[in-house]
Amino acid sequence: MASNKEIPSVPLISFLKHSLEILKNPLNFHHANFTAKGDTFKLKIGFSTEIVFSRDAAFAEYVLQKNQRNYTKSKIQTEDLVKYVGKGLLTSEGELWKKQRQLIQPAFHKKQLAHLLDKIQGAILLEYEHIEIDKTIDVFPVFNDLAFQTVVKSLFSSAADAEDISRLQYITEAAQKMLVRELRQPYLGWWFKASGTIEKHLELTREARQILKNIVKTRRDSDEKHGDLLDMLLEAHYDDGSFMEEEQLIDEILILFIAGHETTSNALTFIFQLLAKHPEWQEKIYQENIQITKESEDLMHLVTSSKICQQVIEEAMRLYPPVYFIDRVNIEEDEFNNLIFKKGSNLLFSIYEIHRHPELWERANEFLPDRFEDGGRKFSSQYFPFGAGPRKCIGNNFAMFEMIIAVTELVKNYNIAAEFDTIEITPLIALKPKNAFLRFESRNK
Repeated sequence: MASNKEIPSVPLISFLKHSLEILKNPLNFHHANFTAKGDTFKLKIGFSTEIVFSRDAAFAEYVLQKNQRNYTKSKIQTEDLVKYVGKGLLTSEGELWKKQRQLIQPAFHKKQLAHLLDKIQGAILLEYEHIEIDKTIDVFPVFNDLAFQTVVKSLFSSAADAEDISRLQYITEAAQKMLVRELRQPYLGWWFKASGTIEKHLELTREARQILKNIVKTRRDSDEKHGDLLDMLLEAHYDDGSFMEEEQLIDEILILFIAGHETTSNALTFIFQLLAKHPEWQEKIYQENIQITKESEDLMHLVTSSKICQQVIEEAMRLYPPVYFIDRVNIEEDEFNNLIFKKGSNLLFSIYEIHRHPELWERANEFLPDRFEDGGRKFSSQYFPFGAGPRKCIGNNFAMFEMIIAVTELVKNYNIAAEFDTIEITPLIALKPKNAFLRFESRNK
């Protein structure tokens, strides 16, 4: 029987020495540590605080799926994020999470999503009207607005006015930036509180909640049915026949805003940057779309038949996973691969590193959509763009359908040219693109 091994450690002085670099982009620092220390190491971030980082895919699968009952989300999500978005599916644990997941899951079944595809397509086409032809533009704002409007239309149909939506978008993005500052600069926690910076952002959150309460009240007071997610959430009931209380409903809606728009806008920007660098895949998607629409104009047929488009999306999310870290804390002491993890260890799995691990992926840093020709199932033990296990993202089908429609609609009308040298990133709560300059040329010149 193999003896237990010590988890390699990176000292506190190293963390402090690289603190400014980590604030801007921690990925290079972590990659250097993985290279020097191996696939799992612990980083001292205080005199008595340490975090275990891992890019061991088998360990991630063990924690997220095989032994998930012994692991809970960390304080980052169950406390730090909660103060801005409440206790919804993303941030809740235990019985509350199970109860909410069971209640909300049916709204995201493929059969239900079929009723939303027209709303999704409409929101996308409306945003594409703002694209300027033959001009270099930063496309992230385009896809950021697109993803936000898609969530809005899917949730509320036309129940929210433009001013409220703009305000909600500003508040959700401001809260995310504040949380990043808190996480990356824990030594300034006292100042964030003393200066009123945290309270200012909490006040913004209260404003967002009031906007949402007004939208919900308007819908409840009307007799109209829109077939959107808000209708489904209002009509969903627990096993005892009761409905969601208002505060819980607002928590869930806020989570849908955060999780449903940020990650998708980032993913779409990376997808189109990669397509711009690899125009042959634009042509493949274009030709596939011609064949599919000849067979049927039905949107569900489109999203389930666009195999080449899906390959491109999956490969883009391998290289640039929007959720690039997944955190967990073990409830009881655990052991994996002869490493002992004491009770209450803070674990951070680098999905970015797992998705680029040279021992798991052939030509790991290259854009090769063909690797997903047979779908992503064969990579299920090392590919986690939507997480894994019971906590896998409830909106994964929604996000995939939205991205397929967004990609096919753009590619069938435009050729996309790169106006950048390399793809740049800004890791925040999600992996965000930077300087994503593209040029769109009409296919119908």
